[in-house]
Amino acid sequence: MEIKTNDLTGSEIYELLQDHLQSVRQYSPPESIHALDLETLRQSGITFWTAWDSHQLLGCAALKELDQHHGEIKSMKTARPHLRKGVAAKLLNHVIEEARRRG
Repeated sequence: MEIKTNDLTGSEIYELLQDHLQSVRQYSPPESIHALDLETLRQSGITFWTAWDSHQLLGCAALKELDQHHGEIKSMKTARPHLRKGVAAKLLNHVIEEARRRG
């Protein structure tokens, strides 16, 4: 599995994020929805990563910088065919390591 930063331009990313937003809307009360759309994820202060196996998208995660010492994990999603394979755990570890590196 390769985890790399992503500019959110690929159609695979769009489809995965649409699935994420649809799931959030389906299972969460409106006042509890904090998921970010594609345009918001492209804003400065947000780093977006994707996990790949060759050319197959496995999942994604983002880190939103709140201030110099705080961040918030956003848009963690595993592609449905890759659920329960450790994708989310590896993405989460990657985001946490990056947050620690940033301070």
